[in-house]
Amino acid sequence: MGTVKTLILGSCGMLGQALCKVFPEAVRLTHRDLELTDRQKVIASVKKIKPDVVINAAAYTDVEACEEKRGLAFRVNGHGPGYIAEACAGTGAILVHFSTDYVFDGSKKEYVESDPPNPINVYGQSKLLGESKIAGNMKNYRIIRTSWLFGPGGKNFVETMLQLSEKMDVVKVVNDQFGKPTFTSDLARKTGEIIGLKPGIYHITNEGVCSWYEFASSIIGNAFPCTSEEFPKNAKRPEYSALLNTKTGPMNHWKEALKEYLRERQNVDKAPGSPENGGT
Repeated sequence: MGTVKTLILGSCGMLGQALCKVFPEAVRLTHRDLELTDRQKVIASVKKIKPDVVINAAAYTDVEACEEKRGLAFRVNGHGPGYIAEACAGTGAILVHFSTDYVFDGSKKEYVESDPPNPINVYGQSKLLGESKIAGNMKNYRIIRTSWLFGPGGKNFVETMLQLSEKMDVVKVVNDQFGKPTFTSDLARKTGEIIGLKPGIYHITNEGVCSWYEFASSIIGNAFPCTSEEFPKNAKRPEYSALLNTKTGPMNHWKEALKEYLRERQNVDKAPGSPENGGT
């Protein structure tokens, strides 16, 4: 981004860490540095830092917990982005904000950017409110909807499968929910391109649609298919939530992205100073 001053919010999260590698000179703030539900502090902080670009990777992403903590979900995922947008509008900064495939209800197999949202759980509803608040407070925004994130530095499906595979003879995984896995490193690299494009909503994921079971089978050897009814949860999940990118060039296939992540993970494990090699 050259001399462009960038501010990353949510820099300690899984996606935030990937963004920090792509934007190494960025100002970084975590939830400990700035509470996004505090409108006055958000506006004051952005005004003080004076960034050219604000990238918001902060969110309350626990889908199940959102059902129980509805108020918190809407404050963080809904009203918080609105405050950031208000601050960006006041300083002239571009806002890049990450949203989710869960703004859709799953009644279609693929969704383009212009499809009308209809979320079926609190997480999706709160993220949709965030999109609305941003659009209502500024014009120079890029909302990036993405899905099924995995990458280093946070809890994700890949790590969960690897851990369960070591503890269980058979790992049951649902085979009736379909979407697109997305590698945080790929998404972070793509973000730089999106900043230079026109304002609007973008669907950015790795290519290829799969079920959670198909995804799991590419990670571990003892995955076993089951239905969602066998694992009832408080939050409804869309059966289909594949995001179709119609505005930019495609990223690589999720299988290639997964291979890259697993290679990186293996290299870290074998690095000098790692527990495997006598480190602490």
